[in-house]
Amino acid sequence: MTNANTNAGNLHPLFHPAAHYTSPEDVLNDNALSTPEKRIILSSWASDMFAVESCPALREIPGMGHTIRLADILAALRRLDGDDDPPRPGGVPMRLRRPWAAAQRRSA
Repeated sequence: MTNANTNAGNLHPLFHPAAHYTSPEDVLNDNALSTPEKRIILSSWASDMFAVESCPALREIPGMGHTIRLADILAALRRLDGDDDPPRPGGVPMRLRRPWAAAQRRSA
């Protein structure tokens, strides 16, 4: 058996982030973390493993006293990439323009 201190307050934030951060914004604002470390924490929080069964848009992180919106986690990840714009709405099929197809229709 080891004498290691397993108190979550003494662990590095990367190993037990819920003990150190209460929101994705807190993770982004921690200057002690590198960008890859921030990405690791936020990506782990976005995992489906932490999805609230009755509400998949929420994440329930063990050790954190409240749920976090998946949209907030994804927005924080986009900010790490330097992209503050929300993603374009999906679900609408986009048709590629083919100039030769239009020309064929006109000649037929």
